[in-house]
Amino acid sequence: MPTQDNQLTPKLQGNLKEKLVQQLSTIYHDVPLEKSVSDIAQSLLDIMGLSEETMAAKPFSNHWSEEDIILITYGDSIVKADEVPLKTLKTFLDTNVSNTINSVHILPFFPYSSDDGFSVIDYSSVNESLGTWQDIGQISEHYRLMSDLVINHCSSRSAWFDNFIKGEGQGSDYFFTALADDDLSAVVRPRTSPLLKEIETGKGKQFVWCTFSHDQVDFDFRNPEVLKAFASIIKQYLDMGVKIFRLDAIAFLWKVVGTPSINLPQTHEVVRLLRTLIESAKQDAVIITETNIPNTQNLTYFGNANEAHGIYNFSLPPLLLNTLLTGNCLYLKRWLMSMPPAQDGTMYFNFIASHDGIGLRPAEGLLDEAELDNLVKTVENFGGKISWRTTDSGQQKAYEMNISLYDAMQGTVRGKDQWNFERFICAHAIMFALEGIPGIYIHSMLGTQNDYQKLANTHHNRAINRRRWHVEALEEALNDSNLHHAKVLSSLKSLLALRIKQPAFHPNATQFTLHLGLQLFGFWRQSKDRKQSMFCVSNISDQPVVLPLSELNLIITESWLELITEVKITELNQELTLSPYQTVWISNI
Repeated sequence: MPTQDNQLTPKLQGNLKEKLVQQLSTIYHDVPLEKSVSDIAQSLLDIMGLSEETMAAKPFSNHWSEEDIILITYGDSIVKADEVPLKTLKTFLDTNVSNTINSVHILPFFPYSSDDGFSVIDYSSVNESLGTWQDIGQISEHYRLMSDLVINHCSSRSAWFDNFIKGEGQGSDYFFTALADDDLSAVVRPRTSPLLKEIETGKGKQFVWCTFSHDQVDFDFRNPEVLKAFASIIKQYLDMGVKIFRLDAIAFLWKVVGTPSINLPQTHEVVRLLRTLIESAKQDAVIITETNIPNTQNLTYFGNANEAHGIYNFSLPPLLLNTLLTGNCLYLKRWLMSMPPAQDGTMYFNFIASHDGIGLRPAEGLLDEAELDNLVKTVENFGGKISWRTTDSGQQKAYEMNISLYDAMQGTVRGKDQWNFERFICAHAIMFALEGIPGIYIHSMLGTQNDYQKLANTHHNRAINRRRWHVEALEEALNDSNLHHAKVLSSLKSLLALRIKQPAFHPNATQFTLHLGLQLFGFWRQSKDRKQSMFCVSNISDQPVVLPLSELNLIITESWLELITEVKITELNQELTLSPYQTVWISNI
């Protein structure tokens, strides 16, 4: 990731230890502590290899540019016989995407017991079935590496939890417990499983808090030793080449019995503290918060440009899918108009598919119940599965839709049609042009379809979009002209090759929503130096639609070019007829 404005400040911006003390005082203001916050702050500095005189990171610095694209993948999304998957992944990156993608998010690559890596047994080791730290280093030397910090919970099979059960040793006091008769009715849950897990320990019967599953036991950050343990983990990851930290499930970090135990003030302050530590240790390191929650709550993780550098733009996937399945951009346009521009030093992380499903909580308040129901039914008709959660009132409600993005684009709310490929590429053309950094799931890059065999083997809905390609099968698919895989890969790479050359696509470049009716979705981008203007318009319907260029602000003294087709605009009052799902990027030249 090229950095901009990333010079060290010529003088200290306050004392680093004093800043940590202030943050720790906020976090632990109502927690009895055995040591002073000053002692805890010093321990954190020592763990991170920092001193009170460490230069503060320059505020409002953009450690990213229009050249930044992040590929999201498991370490073993592509496998080859007699080769560790991380080496196979490196070969795939070098061979297929190195000219267009400069960053890679390798989903949890640590030893784990469930949830495809998100139930971590050992944070300090690489899963030997994937490779070694040396293999991770080979990738981080050539690509900006994004790694998960699975900070809310760990595996019930971890050494720390073993010590909790024994009642002695590191970890014996790391986990959050409640009483069996505590009123936990207000707790916001992303799952339907019981919240508490009963465990017999060396200290008697305990009820351990499990936000996600009974194999994923939640940490108790009221104990500063947990924070110090994660500071040590962060330091190791930085040393191993990690530049982007994805804070997994961070919204659930701090728990208080009798509250919703989500998005609590202490959680936000922990994020600020982690940012202080991380960017003090590595000035261009970046934090992205993964908070699959309603849009207004998600936006709070920017803080005042002092919390997360980036937030997952969770509302984009369901809104964009709804737009393309209905042929109506009303809800997407309303949302985009309401979104605040990211301040310098912050950015949106845009994605439309990932290892998880398409979350529906981020669409709450943006899509009405009828729209949501219609969306869920359409996805089910296209072979998708629905995961559920329990509401405060005890009702079951759709939490996310599990389906490969390519299969989700098979048709519209009226059924399947012939526009699967075009609709899929249109979705990405929109995402690539929006304010923020694009993240592309490897299975979208390859046009992977629903994996029903893996779904049947695991009985986990998310497995439907977590195929493991064998190199031979992938090469065969890419070489078969009757299949769509190669066409998807080449089309997305072509769009990316254009995107990374456009200053108007800088993640913090100006963006305004255009008003072109309900079948044309458009927005205007302008480079930070105001030299390049880009009009991005997509026909989101299955019928041709006329775009009158007079509706765009094409300045008469400029020459204009449609970048994707390389067609020059000769008359500013002419009309363009956009085919179903066609996108145009019109730029001054």
